[in-house]
Parts: sequence; structure tokens; C-alpha cells
Amino acid sequence: MDPFLSLLHSFSQRLSGNELASLKFLCRDKIGKRKLEAVQSGGELFSILLEQQLIASDNVSFLEGLFEGIKREDLISLLKQFAEGREVSSADDQPDPHEKRLQDAAIEVICENVGRDWKMLMRKLGISEVQMERIMAANPYNLHEQLFQSLRVWRKGKGKDAKVLDLIKALRACNMNLVADRVEQKLLLLNTGTR
Repeated sequence: MDPFLSLLHSFSQRLSGNELASLKFLCRDKIGKRKLEAVQSGGELFSILLEQQLIASDNVSFLEGLFEGIKREDLISLLKQFAEGREVSSADDQPDPHEKRLQDAAIEVICENVGRDWKMLMRKLGISEVQMERIMAANPYNLHEQLFQSLRVWRKGKGKDAKVLDLIKALRACNMNLVADRVEQKLLLLNTGTR
């Protein structure tokens, strides 16, 4: 299967109805009105863009511009990974197993102890307002899940550069010292082999 088509298919599934409408609007100067009105999915839109040679596996700048227009940094990041010839979320971009175990423990403690101020923490970690809004829309009324999903976005975005120390620094920068202390205690227990 063509990796570029797989990537486009995954993009199509991640687009909301409003985002698709925005993409269609942004394509008005490239695609005829009648064709655009018939488009019902991201896949159909991408097919037209492929046919008109506006996008190709070695030419993704137009698509990147569209995603910038709808403020989907996550899709831009995946597109850039693809353009650089890396497998999307390849294994060499993941933290080593020990670091991942420490992160899992830290994330668990943070989710149990950080309350309504979670957005302040996410801003310190570099999560955008758009990403937070999307997570909140997907998980309304569930603060724990909003925080957990935000931390997953942070970890995925950082790849192997995601460090537990960054989480602790961000907690302390937000004056969440008690939570930072609890994370450090949990990591100490993990590192000494006890629970």
C-alpha cells in the first residue's frame, strides 16, 4: 500500500466536519465550485488534489498550507515527518523503555493530583490552545481524561526528547510543588525497585 495514500486516509479520518468545510473553502481558487460541493470527506478532497497534481508524496507544501489554515499543528507535524522520509512515529523516535516506564508513572501521579489548573501545566509543556480545545471537545466533563490526553499529546510531540524531568520542572514552574514532590517520590520508588 502506498504510504502517502495511507497518510492521507488517516488525515481524512481525523478531520471534523467543520475542518473539512474550512479546507474546501481554502481550495476554492484551485478547485471548481461544483466539484467542491460534491466533496463529502477529506479523502474525496485529497483525491481531487492528487488528480490536479496540487499534492504528491514529494510535494506536500500545498497540503501543509491547508493544515496551517485550519490550525492543525498535529497533522502538519505528521506531514513533516513523512516529508523527511521518517516513518510516522517510528520506533527510533520513542523514549527508551526505562524512560517510558518513568513517564507512565509520572503521568499517573499528575493525573491523580492536578485539578482544574491543568491547562497552566500544559501551556508550560508547550501544548497549544487549539490542541487543548480539541481534547476538551473530545472529552467533555472528564477532567482526568483531558489531562491524560494532553500529556499523551506532549509525549508524542516530543518523541524521544520527552523527559520526566521536564514534567517536574513544569510542575514546579506552575507552583505545583506538592505534585512534583509526589512524582519524584514515585520515581524514587521505581528506581530503587520497590513500589
